[in-house]
Amino acid sequence: MENLWFDYAVVPLLILMARVIDVSLDTIRVIMVAKGYRNLAPFVGFFQVLIWIITISRIMANLENWTTYIGYAGGFALGTYVGMKIEEKLALGYELVRVVTRADASSLIRKLRDQEYHVTFVHGEGKEGDVGIIFIVHKRKVIREIIELIKQFNPNAFYTVEDVRFVSNPEYMPRSRRLLRTRYRPR
Repeated sequence: MENLWFDYAVVPLLILMARVIDVSLDTIRVIMVAKGYRNLAPFVGFFQVLIWIITISRIMANLENWTTYIGYAGGFALGTYVGMKIEEKLALGYELVRVVTRADASSLIRKLRDQEYHVTFVHGEGKEGDVGIIFIVHKRKVIREIIELIKQFNPNAFYTVEDVRFVSNPEYMPRSRRLLRTRYRPR
């Protein structure tokens, strides 16, 4: 009886947990490759595949045990979710915020520059006349703070956020999130 409990409850649970780790690492590895962290991605991939091999060997040793299949599939689904949450917290890479506004953007630009965000402003022409276009490239970790400033100063502004694969001079951007928090406190 104890062996049945181990085979039909503990083994599937272990497989589920291993798959959560395996798929989370895989999600992070793929994002690292896409974001240009090519030196770290192979190390993550090594551990991800090692866990996968151990997991699949346990399933192959228990082919008659259908609960291992449930654990494997459940671990994949949960691992995908956990991997996305981890990556969201890591916030790897840089993003471009493009703001298009018909309203005067000078106060927003001034506030962004006061917060030491590097801002580029150009004049453009939209469907309904003259517009201002603001470009901000920054670490993904602070994009929400930038969006809050945009909403605060121009709630009707149209903006997009896009991934940036490469930044030529990242030293222009503050390195510490703590440093950024001391400069900007949302009201």
